[in-house]
Parts: sequence; C-alpha cells; structure tokens
Amino acid sequence: METSNKLPKKRKWFIPLVFSLLLTTLVVFVSIFTSPYFSSSQLHRAHLKNPIPRFVESKLTISKISSDPVPRLAYLISGSTGDGKSLMRALKALYHPRNQYAVHLDLEAPAAERLELANFVKNEPVFKSVGNVRMVLRANLVTYRGPTMVTNTLHAAAILLKDGGDWDWFINLSASDYPLVTQDDLLHTLISIPRTLNFIEHTSDIGWKEYQRAKPVIIDPGLYSLHKSDVFWVSEKRSVPTAYKLFTGSAWMMLSRPFMEYCLWGWDNLPRVVLMYYANFLSSPEGYFHTVICNADEFRNTTVNHDLHFISWDNPPKQHPHFLNLDDFQSMADSNAPFARKFGHDDPVLDKIDSDLLGCNADGYFPGSWFDSFGNSSTLSMQDITNTTDLRPGPGAERLTHLINGLITAPRFETTHCV
Repeated sequence: METSNKLPKKRKWFIPLVFSLLLTTLVVFVSIFTSPYFSSSQLHRAHLKNPIPRFVESKLTISKISSDPVPRLAYLISGSTGDGKSLMRALKALYHPRNQYAVHLDLEAPAAERLELANFVKNEPVFKSVGNVRMVLRANLVTYRGPTMVTNTLHAAAILLKDGGDWDWFINLSASDYPLVTQDDLLHTLISIPRTLNFIEHTSDIGWKEYQRAKPVIIDPGLYSLHKSDVFWVSEKRSVPTAYKLFTGSAWMMLSRPFMEYCLWGWDNLPRVVLMYYANFLSSPEGYFHTVICNADEFRNTTVNHDLHFISWDNPPKQHPHFLNLDDFQSMADSNAPFARKFGHDDPVLDKIDSDLLGCNADGYFPGSWFDSFGNSSTLSMQDITNTTDLRPGPGAERLTHLINGLITAPRFETTHCV
C-alpha cells in the first residue's frame, strides 16, 4: 500500500514539467524565426559542416589598368662590386621622365663606390629635378645563383610600388645589360600592347634541371650573413613538387604591374609558398616568377614567351653567355630586341650602340622632346616638363614593333601559354 501511494505523487509533478519544457521550446523557436535579424541563409550556414570563411584577401583586388595613352615603365638596375660606373652609364641611356628607376649596388661593394653612386643619383641635374630615380639605400647582399637575387627583385618592386606612382611594367636589368632602342622607341611600341601581358621566357620542360637544380637542396649565405660567399649544398635530396608545376627560363623579364602586385601581396599564398620552395633552389631567378605566373589562374594566359634580350650563348648553353663586342653589333641590331647582355665595362661596342642605335648626346642621354624643354636648367620639375608623351620614335621602334607583333600574332599564341 505504501508503494502505490508514491506513484501518483510522481505523476503530479512530472506532467507539468514536461508541459513547461515543451512550451519553453516553442517560445524559443517562435522568437528565433520571427526575429528581424534571422535569415534562411543563416539557417543554411548553421547546418554546413565547413562554412566558407571570409578572409581579408577577398578584399584585395588587382589594380586597374592605367588609362594613360602612353605607358610608364619601372626599372630595377642592379650591380655588384666594380659596377658603379656601368650603372651610371646604363641609367642615362635608359632614362625617360615618364619612367621610374630603382638602382641597387650590392652590399659587398665598397662604401666609397656606393657613396659615389648615391651622390650621382642625388645630384644629377635631370634626376634631381624630376625625382624619379632612387637608390636602394638599404642594400642587399646578393649571392650569384642564390635566392637573394629574387628577394632583391621583390624588394625593388615593393619600393617602386610604394614610391613610384603609376607605372605599367616592371623591367629588371643588371649592370651588364644595355638598351638597343631608345625609351621613346620602347614606349611608342608599347602603346598598342595590352598592359596585362608579361614578357617572360619560360618552359615546363625543365630537363636536366630536375636533377641538378630542383632535387638538390642549397643554402644561400646571403640570407643570414653579412659577408658574401658561394651557395653550398645539403646532402639530402628532395622530390619535385606535386602541389604546383615547375617552370624555368630566363632571369630577365618585363612583368605587368598587376602580376607584380600579386607576387608581393600573394592573396592566395601561392607566391609565398613558391618563394619558400625556391629559397633552396639553385639559380632561383630562372624559375621563381615563371612558376608563379604559370600556376596562377589569373595570369597564366598573359605570358609572352620572350625575355626581350639579345644574348649570345654557346650551343649547348654554358653557365655564362659570351661577352658581346663589336663583332656582335650587327647581330644585336638584327635581333630586334630592346636589350642585350652581357657587356664588359666600357667596351667599345657600347659607344657604337650610343651613336648608331640610340643617338645619345655627349651627356649620354637620348635627346627626346622632354630634353628640349629641360634644356640647361636645373630648376625644372616634372610638372614643368609637359611633353613627356611627345615621343620621337626612330628605326628602333620599327625593329621592336616587328619583334613584338610577330610574338603576339603568332598562329598558336593563344594556345601556347605556359606549356
């Protein structure tokens, strides 16, 4: 009898408890679905196991292409010990007030040589007035064949993006390079070229480089030392990447501003990942930009397979190209290329290029329309030089137009990007 009296008591409190829980649940659901802040998309995301996250990278966009009818170029001209005079000469031959210039002299160069170059950049009347030439004051130690050549290029591009204003293409040159056409010739030719194109010699057929460069692991002392020394090898080998495909080619190129921004911002992380890989890759300047551009969906179809250089190689090519001299002059001109390498310091062929191809004046400049307005005054500024778009193209423009038109109108141009 005592047990039967307890059961009714339990039922008296259990039924009201269940009813209150059901009522509370109903009130909660009604309040959620009638809230003005609720949407069906929120409910859908709540049921997703892996909702799509929102990253700051999604807010980063490629710069719009400039609407200026005449393009602008950004140059990196770099050298090492003993190259100071060559850098000065090349800078004058390449100069135009529309362009931007970064000059880098390796940290290994003596302080006196670096100071002489810095004073030249600072006090040369044209550079001082226009203000578009800058020396990389915090110089880098650049190891031949090492990744520090890539980091130095990225450093200069970052400086030119930060301080150089609007420009359309980035060109990397060394003190051993020299132009074969005037800047008026080059700018005139580029007017009709899509500014999204990237001139970069490349191939996915890496051949012997797989075993001699991709699989070996090297260390560049320039990444951590104040004193220059050659790269050294690690005993272990590594496999070829499977996350992306390797490409190789020339270390000299003309790259579009959108692609350079992509390399520096790296909003999908590919440029950083590839940079880390090439930190241990022999002669990384011959593969880093090539691998990035050909594995990036936004840019792989923008490549033109040419480095815009005349270079004389052995067959098969050895580690270094020939030094060019007077015997190579006609071949250089016939190549239609805007640049050539490799030149010795003050080789007589440079004087012939100045006189026969560039028409440089006694000061080493091509006297375009902008130079006429500049005159002998050292007080003019860029704002005073109003005719930088008034170009004087010569025979060099015809040669260069023939080269570039032949490249971009080739029958298989649209189907041979990054192959």
